[in-house]
Amino acid sequence: MAKFFIEVEHEAEKTACLKAAQVLLKSGSHYLTNADFGCLDGVHKAWITVDVANKEQAKAILPTEYRSSAKIVKLNKFNLGEIEELLSHHEGKS
Repeated sequence: MAKFFIEVEHEAEKTACLKAAQVLLKSGSHYLTNADFGCLDGVHKAWITVDVANKEQAKAILPTEYRSSAKIVKLNKFNLGEIEELLSHHEGKS
């Protein structure tokens, strides 16, 4: 499984925030009912992190009306050894 970060943006109007939250909560999906929202801080987006096989599966979690506009990013972690190896590889090509 891979980890994906999903960002769902909605309009800045109060009713748009409430409707977005309602749609995600009514879905019943564990992922969507645990979305984090930034609306109360003026950032009209919801964020969800999921463990699925690919971006298509991450997109399929979303309600239809958000699939085309959502940003989906595959996440990764680096360790110090990987960073040093990559830097030495790229610095050698300069």
